[in-house]
Amino acid sequence: MGNADHSYDPSFNDNYYGSANHRVAIPPPQPFVKSIKNTLKETFFPDDPLRQFKNQPPRKKLVLGFQYIFPILEWGPRYTLEFLKADLIAGITIASLAIPQGISYAKLANLPPILGLYSSFVPPLVYAVMGSSRDLAVGTVAVGSLLTGSMLSEVVSPTDDPKLYLHLAFTATFFAGLFEASLGIFRLGFIVDFLSHATIVGFMGGAATVVCLQQLKGILGLDHFTHATDIISVMRSVFTQTHSWRWESAVLGCVFLFYLLLSRYFSKMKPKLFWVSAMAPLTSVVLGSLLVYFTHAEKHGVQVIGDLKKGINPASLMDLNFDSRYLTGTIKTGIVTGIIALVEGIAVGRSFAMFKNYHIDGNKEMIAFGMMNIAGSCTSCYLTAGPFSRSAVNFNAGCKTAVSNLVMAFAVMITLLFLTPLFYYTPLVVLSSIIVAAMLGLIDYEAAIHLWHVDKFDFLVCMSAYIGVVFANIEIGLGLAIGLSIMRVLLFVARPKTLVLGNLPDSKVYRSVDQYQNATNVPGVLILEIDSPIYFANSNYLRERISRWIDDEEDKLKSSGETVLQYVVLDMSAVGNMDTSGISMLDEVKKTADRRGLKLALVNPGAEVMKKLNKSNFLEKIGQEWIFLTVGEAVGACNYMLHSCNIESQKHSNNIV
Repeated sequence: MGNADHSYDPSFNDNYYGSANHRVAIPPPQPFVKSIKNTLKETFFPDDPLRQFKNQPPRKKLVLGFQYIFPILEWGPRYTLEFLKADLIAGITIASLAIPQGISYAKLANLPPILGLYSSFVPPLVYAVMGSSRDLAVGTVAVGSLLTGSMLSEVVSPTDDPKLYLHLAFTATFFAGLFEASLGIFRLGFIVDFLSHATIVGFMGGAATVVCLQQLKGILGLDHFTHATDIISVMRSVFTQTHSWRWESAVLGCVFLFYLLLSRYFSKMKPKLFWVSAMAPLTSVVLGSLLVYFTHAEKHGVQVIGDLKKGINPASLMDLNFDSRYLTGTIKTGIVTGIIALVEGIAVGRSFAMFKNYHIDGNKEMIAFGMMNIAGSCTSCYLTAGPFSRSAVNFNAGCKTAVSNLVMAFAVMITLLFLTPLFYYTPLVVLSSIIVAAMLGLIDYEAAIHLWHVDKFDFLVCMSAYIGVVFANIEIGLGLAIGLSIMRVLLFVARPKTLVLGNLPDSKVYRSVDQYQNATNVPGVLILEIDSPIYFANSNYLRERISRWIDDEEDKLKSSGETVLQYVVLDMSAVGNMDTSGISMLDEVKKTADRRGLKLALVNPGAEVMKKLNKSNFLEKIGQEWIFLTVGEAVGACNYMLHSCNIESQKHSNNIV
């Protein structure tokens, strides 16, 4: 046990450290309204989007407001002919990819193929006006299409009532857009951050695997196939219909898949020839259509698209279905698909913005995504986002602005008005091959291996998402991964790190004894670092953990016969905030220390912590002189007291003799 007599000489600080010594300051009091205002600003406006409006005349503020909502008004006046040339090439290139992908992904969502073209016409126009990314290419996405198909199929069968299913797809797209725009308008984009990188890697890989398995229907030429997405149901459906497999379709599918993968590999080896990979899907459609037309393969088991309606998007505002019988399912589908579209689109946009050294506003992107999906739902489109494959082609093609999306939309419009009859003989197996080739690029096994090497828990989250999606269904996989990610966040909060600090030789620096093997403990002093804010969720744990550290230290000193423990120093540099439970915890720790004859010292509490300790009168209980700016000062004070106590005890012994 320690010595309970700790009379501290306040003049020690000046004697030991000189005039440069400073005490931990208590911040000046702030009005409650100002404090709340600052908290809300840091929570919802960390990027300070209104900074540009400060000290501006009303007319300028109006112009800046329109430019903020419609970024095209900001960069449009500076647009040049050189930019147009680059965007024209990029737009035509991504249109060649968007047309076959759009048709393919619409089939993935159990929707008419023409909707894939509709969705590559109106939404890109809206994004070009409202989006802040110069490189994002807007269109349908495979994972979003699969989610739409699997979730809406639980509400209504696409084969039994295709018209109702179509209307519910428009409605789900409307709710996805409404949800996305609401997140952006109310600055709630941080909610999307709960989808960690590990979750996204596992989920996207699992969804890509499921999409590839679903394409076995088209590649094998099967007429009937399961609507379930798990691997067991798919394999059962495939191998119970071996008598229906069509070798012609399988051979055609494998040939085109090999061609698509080979073109991608070739473009990857020689990035300047990116157009080879970009043109491969459209080339496959053209070659496949010509092959079917001249060989009449449609009469020998090769399924074709058939008639595609000519003309631009018809209005679908009146087709939105808000019937209470289906409303829950469509809202659920809209929210889930909206989140996935946001995560993929914003991540892709930020990745390419980093390469070109410009910034995109996440909340502004959410509003743009939301408005293009709301507009799309009213013009016969389903969910759209910023797919990586299309955006990568746009980036490599040298796009300069979002005008490349306008060029793509114009090319799709020409296709809708004049070229749709040419797709009559396009074989479905080619579309399946295009989807498989695109999805194989989403299975990022290298990222999973990296997670294993760096963080095993992140790898567990990744594999949970992957296994959940592949062996159960997409919702279960996504829910499992998000649940594990949130559990980890809660564990970080509820079980923060506490570290024992030691002195590095020949310095006044104190670091973790576990990290620095040459760090030495200070005799008679236990130095602990608390590595997180102190809240109700972790206050009991910290109290028990600190008590255990004290017990362990006293046992170690007793067994070694060294100086007894007399001081406990808590380094609170990392404690950014504290609630009333945290203050109560510190009060209990002090009482425990007093009962054991130990003296408690605090090091560098932050402004918020000092404010609350002062208001709760804890500073009076512990004494202002036992709160230090650095660990070195605290240890110096403890050593001074130990030295003083030793001199006093020696004098007392001499007087007795």
